[in-house]
Amino acid sequence: MYDFKGVSGFFIALFLITNSVVGQVGFPYCETFQGNGTQSATVFGADAVLAADVLRLTSNQLDQRGFVYVDIPFSSVFGIKASFEYFSYGGTGADGLAFFLYDAEVPNFSIGGFGGSLGYSKRNNEPGVSGAYLGIGFDEFGNFGNSTESRSGGFPGVGDQQVPDAIVIRGPGNGFNGYDFIAGRRTMEAGADGLPADQQFPISSGGVGTTRVTDPNQPGYRKVFINLEPNPNDVGYLITVEMQYTTQANNSRLISIFERLPYRFEAPEDLKVGFSASTGGETNFHEIRNLIVEVSNDDGLVNPEGVDFSDKASCEGQENTYFITDEEVVLPNPNSEIRCLQFYSSLEDIQEEEGDVCAQGKCREENRALVLPEGVFRASDEGGDFTFFPNEGFTNQRVTVYYTITDTYGKTSSGNSMTLLIEESPEPVTLRVNGSEEEMSEIRLCPDENLSLEAVGEEDYERFEWFRNGKILENEVSQTLQISEEGRYSVRVYNRKNCPAFSNEIAVDYPDLPQVELNLPLVGCVPNEPVDGWSAIANFDLEKFDYRLSKAGVEWINEEIRQLSESGTYQLEVKHKDLDCFGPAVDFDVLIYQEELLADFEFEVAGTGIKGDADGGIFADDTIQFTNLSDDRAESFEWVFQPGASSASENPAHVFGEKGEFEVELVIIDENGCQASVKKRVSITKSYRVMFPTGFTPSANTNQFFTPKYKGLVSVELLIFNLWGELIFRSDDLQEAGWDGTLNGKLLDAGTYVFRFNAVSVDGESVKESGKFRLIR
Repeated sequence: MYDFKGVSGFFIALFLITNSVVGQVGFPYCETFQGNGTQSATVFGADAVLAADVLRLTSNQLDQRGFVYVDIPFSSVFGIKASFEYFSYGGTGADGLAFFLYDAEVPNFSIGGFGGSLGYSKRNNEPGVSGAYLGIGFDEFGNFGNSTESRSGGFPGVGDQQVPDAIVIRGPGNGFNGYDFIAGRRTMEAGADGLPADQQFPISSGGVGTTRVTDPNQPGYRKVFINLEPNPNDVGYLITVEMQYTTQANNSRLISIFERLPYRFEAPEDLKVGFSASTGGETNFHEIRNLIVEVSNDDGLVNPEGVDFSDKASCEGQENTYFITDEEVVLPNPNSEIRCLQFYSSLEDIQEEEGDVCAQGKCREENRALVLPEGVFRASDEGGDFTFFPNEGFTNQRVTVYYTITDTYGKTSSGNSMTLLIEESPEPVTLRVNGSEEEMSEIRLCPDENLSLEAVGEEDYERFEWFRNGKILENEVSQTLQISEEGRYSVRVYNRKNCPAFSNEIAVDYPDLPQVELNLPLVGCVPNEPVDGWSAIANFDLEKFDYRLSKAGVEWINEEIRQLSESGTYQLEVKHKDLDCFGPAVDFDVLIYQEELLADFEFEVAGTGIKGDADGGIFADDTIQFTNLSDDRAESFEWVFQPGASSASENPAHVFGEKGEFEVELVIIDENGCQASVKKRVSITKSYRVMFPTGFTPSANTNQFFTPKYKGLVSVELLIFNLWGELIFRSDDLQEAGWDGTLNGKLLDAGTYVFRFNAVSVDGESVKESGKFRLIR
């Protein structure tokens, strides 16, 4: 950035500013909880919701728990004041709500135990608020002030007895340690830890069926004032808690609950504030609104002091960004920073807002932007940054506004003036390649290639600022820029009035050289036929890349690669279509067959030499042996015999199981994936065979049984008769040896006998045979 016209520390830069959610650091913090939303730092948890212009921590249902915390650190140096209205009503009276402070440096906030611990203290196996510093409970049911549920201490002498309608202070803690009982006040009883009879009031404003009371003049209204004043004689604070309440119409009272009670615990450097509430077996609505958190020891703080600025340059027709630094204004309070700027048309407007702590604390949105005829002033979300966008038609004129600065503690300056001179802005400049008339938004270059960019405009320029990826390039101040690195480049030029003009942006890219994915070797299985080189390139894309293949001084480019007719090792190079640089060459192997791959086979009935009807025929249940006679280059085999029947063996055997004509195919594949196939027909013409002997000798050592020899039958029946037609033997057993010539165990006489044979073949054909034979003794 550059200092203009001799005033150091006040800077101007020119770029687009976008709006974001309003943020805040420090005092004061004001949140009404009314309307449709809250500040971005207000974090809701569990059952807490924004409802009907209040923060509702619990509804009047059983076992509710809700919390909210303000994710903004508050300095603890000058103490803290807080005020808020709370509403507890509509139920049977439990449990209560708590206001708490915790260490702002805790990395991950976690709420405490609910029930009687009200979301602050530990409770049985539930840890307390992480990094807790102080908890003030407004206890309806009576357990926040006793030692039940593993809480540490309670009202003297009560043990685990309930102490309803009490305001209780518990100390620092973390996890399961601490959260000790510090002090308590019974609001409906007298005595040392109670209130006078004329000051007593219940914590809850009403029971079942009651509604929220927001009018301070009506019974049931409650408001809390908490002041943590730094202890001048010890660490920690002097705590004052006051209650504004109304128990009789038109008679609202403000009483002291604790008056400068010593709280001897050293505070963290920064604190954050939160609220929590719970119900259990009894119920109540628990709600708050109109929260204000500010500095306690306001008298120990001093207002910051601004400075009048004049004759600052601004440029017409574009957004100018400025920075008021902490060093050029007076910030008298310890460790304070500029929290926000607010703009006004006059000093009178500033004076009208004096005393409104929330206007200062929130840095009112309506004061963050000021619209004037000359242009628009707009403050940033935090700090001393702001922008001014001059309207056209005000060249060489001055515009004056007034502003205040607010520091971390919410202290605000009394107001100062700011005068800006509106200068004429130059026309945009064109960024292009040096020596070229063409305008480009993107340039792609080969590795180690460079180029020169130049800024071209309609007038003379005093200064040039070059940017890569939005960051200024130091020491690059001439009209041209040498490029040797990828990035998004732009230039900003300044005319003699120190107003800038912006160029277009050019993206310079050094793309990686293409990498090819190859399926090699590229094999031509058909002898002497050319092969398609494209098919070997898996990521082939002729629209994006160029391809060059070379071998022995000969080159093939793109389309030419489709016709390769020579075997050998080629060199393949690839480049981007729009660039001239090829990537490194890679080997590209091509193999074109000189001899055709041939498939062949033969077959026969296993061990017989039978190949067809000329040899006696093939039966359906014959085992047929197939023998491969193919090219020796074959490495794998695929046989298909009939639908559903195949084999990968080199020399398989197969039973067809039925008569018919079957086309058997053999496909062979070699090491390069080339294939060849052959088909042959196998004729299965016979399903069975039956032969009967003409005689047998049952008393000899051989030929002792009469039985036919058969093949291809699935069922048989053999019947033997004498010449008078009497049945003397029957068998339907396929494994039966046959007739042994006996009847009832006695060998019959020699002579002629008659047989009848009934059977079914493997393919379902019926077989019937009959004839005569001799029994020889």
